[in-house]
Amino acid sequence: MLYGLSLLAGIALLTLGGEGLIRGAVAGAKRLGVSPLFTGLVIVGFGTSSPELVVSIHAAMNQQPDIAIGNVVGSNIGNILLILGLCALICPLTTQPQALKRDGLVMMLAAGLFIVLAFNGSLGRFDAVLLLISLAAYLIWAYQSESGQHSPSAELHTAEANEVTKLPSSTLFIVVALIGGLALLIGGSQLLLYGAIGIAQALGISEAVIGLTIVAVGTSLPELAVSVIAALRRHADVAVGNILGSNIFNILGILGVSAFLQPLALVERMATFDQWVMLGASALLIAFLYTGLRLSRGEGSLLLLGYIAYLAASFTVIS
Repeated sequence: MLYGLSLLAGIALLTLGGEGLIRGAVAGAKRLGVSPLFTGLVIVGFGTSSPELVVSIHAAMNQQPDIAIGNVVGSNIGNILLILGLCALICPLTTQPQALKRDGLVMMLAAGLFIVLAFNGSLGRFDAVLLLISLAAYLIWAYQSESGQHSPSAELHTAEANEVTKLPSSTLFIVVALIGGLALLIGGSQLLLYGAIGIAQALGISEAVIGLTIVAVGTSLPELAVSVIAALRRHADVAVGNILGSNIFNILGILGVSAFLQPLALVERMATFDQWVMLGASALLIAFLYTGLRLSRGEGSLLLLGYIAYLAASFTVIS
């Protein structure tokens, strides 16, 4: 019970911390005159991945590579199969052709790059540098291709910034939101890892399975919140764009930073099963979106069924 309460408390603190950090950062960006395009592309798109970043770094520094990598791989799987599946049931999801061609392509390439770099069973500091350079190149490409001209994908990232409401109204509240959000993220990550590892040991479940499922879903709640709100407001392209951007940052940014701080070994089940599920889910999403530039309720149902099957296999067939 103690481990379960710690896990739930950690998820709650991570969610609150991520929300506080995003709202503080967006408010600060507006006060400093940062463009809505950059705010949506970087701050919102990647800020929703802040819980994954803190948890993976914490796990990496504590010699828990199964959780550090599993959190990212499991989050990417959950973002597509669970979150977009749920959002598509609320409202069929559309996307912009330009955003799909660039961000969808980069998401697939990022997943492929991870598989190639981890082929030898680990991610070292050289691999981390390649991931971070790839992230920087993507950001430069995305910003240069959208700034200074009217483009649907630029409007998408601007809309992502506008989805964040109830912003701090003064400099003091902005600072409090940023510092408080970061503190909650750090505290939440400690509680989440304590509870998750305790549950894994008590039930005889591997840390990899816990990282790929419970930890991954818990750290993905900010993406879930942003995407579901966007779907309820019928801003379907924002929901898709948020997930594509988050998945890119998870692999290139979070794994890049984590592996640079502490080289990470890849457990066998991730090498033989989970990374291929991540790549397959990414390919399936792109295929669905390319057929009519939308994700229908039927396709969303298939994604959800796929996630249920993945969970069932994770806890029963694949060890």
